[in-house]
Amino acid sequence: MLPRCRVLIVDDHPVVRRGLRAMLEDEEWVASVAEAATVDEAVRAAVSTKAQVVAMDINLPDGDGIEATRRIVSLCPGVRVLIVTLYDDKDRVARALKAGARGYVLKDTEPDTIVDALRTVADGGVVLGPKVGPEVLTTLQGTPTQLPPPFDKLTGQERKILAGLVRGATNAEIGRGMGLNEKTVRNYLTAVFEKLGVDSRVQAALRARDAGIEG
Repeated sequence: MLPRCRVLIVDDHPVVRRGLRAMLEDEEWVASVAEAATVDEAVRAAVSTKAQVVAMDINLPDGDGIEATRRIVSLCPGVRVLIVTLYDDKDRVARALKAGARGYVLKDTEPDTIVDALRTVADGGVVLGPKVGPEVLTTLQGTPTQLPPPFDKLTGQERKILAGLVRGATNAEIGRGMGLNEKTVRNYLTAVFEKLGVDSRVQAALRARDAGIEG
């Protein structure tokens, strides 16, 4: 059963926020619902409420919801963001997913489908709404990040853990974000240090930044 989650709705239209909030408050998996109308409010609310799931609009009065997503994902390890917007062009979808969003749906999608998408994201899944072209994933998969040696020897899981070091997360925070216990994270880090030829978290993080790995 999905643990109850703290949800944050980010949209500059009060009617949209209230409508989605009313639906979410009836969901058993939702523990609480907070609201924000701007990028700055969203970042502050995500941190102060320890939001676990975020429904994020793109067009906000003080900036871009995709940049807000990037900031929130960096500050709140383990948070899961679903973009809910009017824009359906593949460039925005690709940017959102690269910023750390776990899904992308359009506002004209059925409200029940948006709630289902949030539940799926909360449960660790990735969602592309029915009107978002699947070619976006193909595009992303077709342009993998080429890392220099020895970083190219790292597994996908090891890269994620290394990214956690870059953003300054503790082993516990990294573990929570990836569904791993602290001991498992430590074991992964031992392997990472060995592959990179370093002795400490600081050395690993500095080398990762130089290689272009972002947190």
